[in-house]
Amino acid sequence: MIKTRFSPSPTGLVHLGNARSALFSAFYAMKMKGVFLLRIEDTDRARSEQKYVDLLQDDLHWLGIEWQEGPYFQSDRSDLYAQYYSILENRGEAYPCFCTDEELAFNRKLQLSRGQAPRYPGTCRQLTDAEKNNHLKAGRKPALRFIVPQNTTIEFTDLVKGLQSFKSEDIGDFIIRRADGSSSFLFCNAIDDSLMEVSHVIRGEDHLTNTPRQLMLLKTLDMVAPQYGHLSLILSEEGAKLSKRQGSFSVTDLRREGYLSAAVLNYLARLSHRYDDQHLYSFQKLAAHFELEKLSRAPARFDTHQLLHWQKIAVQALNSTDFWQWLPSTLSIPIEHKSLFEEVIKQNSLFPNDALKWASIFFKDELSFDPEQVSILKAAGPIFFEAAVELTHSHKTDIKIILDQLKTQLSLSGKQLFMPLRIALTGELHGPELHYIARLLGTNKMQKRLEYAREIATV
Repeated sequence: MIKTRFSPSPTGLVHLGNARSALFSAFYAMKMKGVFLLRIEDTDRARSEQKYVDLLQDDLHWLGIEWQEGPYFQSDRSDLYAQYYSILENRGEAYPCFCTDEELAFNRKLQLSRGQAPRYPGTCRQLTDAEKNNHLKAGRKPALRFIVPQNTTIEFTDLVKGLQSFKSEDIGDFIIRRADGSSSFLFCNAIDDSLMEVSHVIRGEDHLTNTPRQLMLLKTLDMVAPQYGHLSLILSEEGAKLSKRQGSFSVTDLRREGYLSAAVLNYLARLSHRYDDQHLYSFQKLAAHFELEKLSRAPARFDTHQLLHWQKIAVQALNSTDFWQWLPSTLSIPIEHKSLFEEVIKQNSLFPNDALKWASIFFKDELSFDPEQVSILKAAGPIFFEAAVELTHSHKTDIKIILDQLKTQLSLSGKQLFMPLRIALTGELHGPELHYIARLLGTNKMQKRLEYAREIATV
């Protein structure tokens, strides 16, 4: 049976790179009629927080990602990990390491100065029992290191990147239990994947170098390893790696800004994955068209314009119920204008605050103009607005006739005709089509605003 997983650490907000890994894992499980599980990797006691556990689950639900198993918590599985530590120690395949952070940093610096790849030199591997006891008596708490087999090549076929090969001598003995007794990511992640019968692991390529270490661990413990696929990284618009510290790229922040889940879902699904068309797909349809073979090996670049493109499409696709739920609860629209307001806003807004702005423009009495707008009103002159006011008396809100008459009477066209009228009615240089504006304002409010514009143009 196909089983995939998402295993975030609750140490910060879920950024888009993690969300995409979860998404592709869920897609593959759904497409293959398998199981998707959620596992919370909270062994980092100092940094893990319950609020991040709650937020990451909210983010996944919001994206439409549902899990069939879990959530499992690694903090509940310490006794199980201890059994495997004992097996490794009893077999002589792991040893206590008393090296301090300062000593390790010095060794790394020394190796780099010699042009060598930094790796643990095996300082504590040959300690005698007496030396170990002396360290313990001195109050040193040891980490536990896995003994990497010598002169070994670790090969595996990556689901995305193809054949991968690593030499064991380039890796060095690595920590599987920290000095505080907590399990390292490398260890418990691999153990849990095997015990939970995860068949496919889809994760970011920043974990690629972890894979040979985990494969060695599982082979030594005679445990079944999953197949691994490593996604190309998502880079920021500046070309840097996305991270949890960049809050503007977190799913939580996108939700708070008013992005629709369908927009984020469709945008993320196409980062490093090719779909044959650019239609707004449901979660189920995205999963149905997901193919591991269509995953790109090249880095993806976060593109705000593309995300906004999908946001625009998603807003326009909202049904009436979802549209009004998306808007702020403080928004109050006269019932006779709700249907037209919805039609206008779907075409002219990307976020809920945009709707608030246009509601204020349409349904409040006062407008303010910036210096650029004032200069445009003055350039049009009072005669323009006097004529416009007069035409509203006879033609009400029929903006097409009003524009045709202004064009004929004043010999105007293009921006000279449209722009002063738009600014006078909305206080904006851009926005909905004028016939929508006129219908939402009504004759009386149009006349008041045109008269106010005439006053400004006269000064």
